[in-house]
Amino acid sequence: MYKAASLGLLRSTPLRSSPSSLFKPLASSRISASLVGSRSVAFVRPLGVLSGSLRYSCGSDRRSSSGSVRALIGEKSAVVDRFERNFATMAAENPFKGILTSLPKPGGGEFGKYFSLPALNDPRIDKLPYSIRILLESAIRNCDNFQVTKNDVEKIIDWENSAPKLVEIPFKPARVLLQDFTGVPAVVDLACMRDAMNKLGSDSNKINPLVPVDLVIDHSVQVDVAKSENAVQANMELEFKRNKERFAFLKWGSTAFRNMLVVPPGSGIVHQVNLEYLGRVVFSTEGLLYPDSVVGTDSHTTMIDGLGVAGWGVGGIEAEAAMLGQPMSMVLPGVVGFKLNGKLKNGVTATDLVLTVTQMLRKHGVVGKFVEFYGEGMGELSLADRATIANMSPEYGATMGFFPVDHVTLQYLKLTGRSDETVSMIESYLRANKMFVDYNEPQAERVYSSYLELDLASVEPCISGPKRPHDRVPLKEMKADWHACLDNKVGFKGFAVPKEVQDKVVKFDFDGQQAEIKHGSVVIAAITSCTNTSNPSVMLGAGLVAKKATELGLQVKPWIKTSLAPGSGVVTKYLLQSGLQDYLNKQGFNIVGYGCTTCIGNSGDLHESVGAAISENDIVASAVLSGNRNFEGRVHPLTRANYLASPPLVVAYALAGTVDIDFETEPIGIGKDGKNVYLRDIWPSSEEIAETVQSSVLPDMFKSTYEAITKGNPMWNNLTVPATSLYKWDSESTYIHEPPYFKGMTMSPPGPHSVKDAYCLLNFGDSITTDHISPAGSIHKDSPAARYLMERGVDRKDFNSYGSRRGNDEVMARGTFANIRLVNKLLNGEVGPKTVHIPTGEKLYVFDAAMKYKTEGHNTIVLAGAEYGSGSSRDWAAKGPMLLGVKAVIAKSFERIHRSNLVGMGIIPLCFKQGEDADSLGLTGHERYSIDLPTNISDIRPGQDVTVTTDNGKSFTCTVRFDTEVELAYFNHGGILPFVIRNLASSQN
Repeated sequence: MYKAASLGLLRSTPLRSSPSSLFKPLASSRISASLVGSRSVAFVRPLGVLSGSLRYSCGSDRRSSSGSVRALIGEKSAVVDRFERNFATMAAENPFKGILTSLPKPGGGEFGKYFSLPALNDPRIDKLPYSIRILLESAIRNCDNFQVTKNDVEKIIDWENSAPKLVEIPFKPARVLLQDFTGVPAVVDLACMRDAMNKLGSDSNKINPLVPVDLVIDHSVQVDVAKSENAVQANMELEFKRNKERFAFLKWGSTAFRNMLVVPPGSGIVHQVNLEYLGRVVFSTEGLLYPDSVVGTDSHTTMIDGLGVAGWGVGGIEAEAAMLGQPMSMVLPGVVGFKLNGKLKNGVTATDLVLTVTQMLRKHGVVGKFVEFYGEGMGELSLADRATIANMSPEYGATMGFFPVDHVTLQYLKLTGRSDETVSMIESYLRANKMFVDYNEPQAERVYSSYLELDLASVEPCISGPKRPHDRVPLKEMKADWHACLDNKVGFKGFAVPKEVQDKVVKFDFDGQQAEIKHGSVVIAAITSCTNTSNPSVMLGAGLVAKKATELGLQVKPWIKTSLAPGSGVVTKYLLQSGLQDYLNKQGFNIVGYGCTTCIGNSGDLHESVGAAISENDIVASAVLSGNRNFEGRVHPLTRANYLASPPLVVAYALAGTVDIDFETEPIGIGKDGKNVYLRDIWPSSEEIAETVQSSVLPDMFKSTYEAITKGNPMWNNLTVPATSLYKWDSESTYIHEPPYFKGMTMSPPGPHSVKDAYCLLNFGDSITTDHISPAGSIHKDSPAARYLMERGVDRKDFNSYGSRRGNDEVMARGTFANIRLVNKLLNGEVGPKTVHIPTGEKLYVFDAAMKYKTEGHNTIVLAGAEYGSGSSRDWAAKGPMLLGVKAVIAKSFERIHRSNLVGMGIIPLCFKQGEDADSLGLTGHERYSIDLPTNISDIRPGQDVTVTTDNGKSFTCTVRFDTEVELAYFNHGGILPFVIRNLASSQN
């Protein structure tokens, strides 16, 4: 059992209910859940949703005004009346209780009961993709004809016909996953919602997570110290010094809120911990069995899809609503069937495979869809390889990259310490409910929305960059591609470096020795990110490259910042077991900490002499990392070229010292015998790697690692927090600040808002990412956020990162659009976090311009191109613009999670019509924009057209991207959180 609050993993005592609640829908019962497995701890916490709280109606057609969420949109009295009439009768009993079936144990007795899909005797179910069957089971289990209706179940069963119609369904995930960057603002919002409930005269304790919530602190550690045996301890001490207030706040949250588990700093990366430890695959909740499913506030939550658990990223505000029992409204997705054949060639890595898959799926177009992998090639992929592919779902644009459970999954569960009985239960349940794939048996034909196929033997070594993860470059073409990038005009594949300076060499002094860099020189080489550090084959492969290079006498240049940040303590154990960590250390890849580090921009400072050489000579320096994101300005402000590569290639590029190399024909260095050493001389074979994995990765490593994290560490355990249910806000804090979202809130929804004569705050092109909108990295010394901190006595050395200060809305509002690589068309080619205040023509920081507009009483909008909001799921990328006064974003297209987040914060997302954009319409951003929406929410429909007019006589038609009736309800209430508060405050129970 997890220990009391003083220990490492914290969860407060849950509610319990009698086993008789099995026969009522989980939507209206409180049931404690235990984590099945032999691990020495059990999770005891309720699953389901708020008992008796009021939620939207799920009528037969959410796109019609009757029988839908529109009943909630009216006045409170109507809402309460509807609740009192319907809840007791409609939510009392699950209409599918007749298919509740016993699952027998092989030796007698039963594992539990489950809602049996085969018992429906519907042949359509046999053709459903496995990922859709998980949605179906959830709908059946939670069906109460109130939140989830029989009609919703029918839509899912009829997926082949209903999915193309983009019908809406409710979904209730089994649990919610957070990391600390997104977890802190989530807990801040929950604390603030409690205060709002108090002010509305309601019970603040209604604000409690009602599904299991796991929060892993992994985003705060920075690579301040590298190339040192003491780096882990030194970086953790700095991490605690910078983040003590945040960590104490999270520790308070774990005691103040029910069902919240906090995994302390230094334990690992959230997605690897989820894969190796937190993932249940099948839940057992007081005798009821059902599939694990999870939504997380990090877009790479999809990594768990490799384990056969349905999981994807959502915005922080969506996750908060899910915690509080709100069903998630989603469009029933299409599913792309991705068939894998053959086997990877010798020397080709899982990273090469995932970069290839990412490029294929980007080209195919999978935004808003599930991707489901199948085929004979599945047997050739380890679970870790599958998790690597699933992890990068956001990069190829899919909601999920799903791998159904098969024998490979079961083997991994045993390897990672799940008990034999647990694995037996999982297999028995999934087989009985037609959710298990046995490739030894004939496969029933499944129907997919579209199909792709890849011969694994065709995958070749590659990297991706220099600015986007889907810009794959075959390794053999890298040198030519690099020179093309130097020549090309500034863009995703261009730096526009004049020919006459492309070969410039800059010499400088580095700690008393002569050093030099040029365009393409590697200055950061980082083995980092859950994408790869969860995969023993590539991690041990990196160690073998380091070993062979060391034995031949090669050495990484001392001015290259090298680092290794494992995703869990298991990696350290097997690197030590294999003896390869010593060789990695000799090449400078000492372990720096257990967290995301360089992958999210926590790369730490470069040596002062290196930074000066780059900036004073306008050098296009490179970073090579085993991460999943390489957007400009993300990894480090001074590395304009950033390449994603497998861990072995990270070591190789560090040894070469440049990306300007053809590994086939050019040596990587000169050995101690004076002979040229090529990449092929230090590259391990697939057999070498497999043998090392077999002898080094052992089940006891997983057991001992995860037993240890329950004890925390001394720095965490010494944090003291008050035992209060309401948070005592400190007005002097620069980390945790009470946000203004609910100030002046009443029980009456404000209704929809139009936009009148708004100025354009920013005018963007394509592929503006959440890193551009709300950066996570360092706070620039001249920025509005820096000014705010310095005015409050914070020294520059203590600024920390934007990501670490997400609990303070004042800092984050000032950090909105603060990326130093921001390209805003209003600035006519100038790059940086500024804009033009249209009425005066002044060039100002974006925050200062926005405040000037607000002071003058003007609304603002943002113009954008395609893929607006791509990248990490980052709720501050929506909260920040809302605080700046942005009322609408007009774009060619939106990334899925970001569009949802904009709706959740009350910002109107609009799409230009196909073939149109700001440029084609002749919009400069100097116009004033009006968007006329009906004042009655019932007059607005999902996806309807509206006319946008400008003050110079132009008008054009856009599609309003409220995609569901539920999103219209959120808009009517001013956002998802006010919607939830009013519902809970209205609740009679």
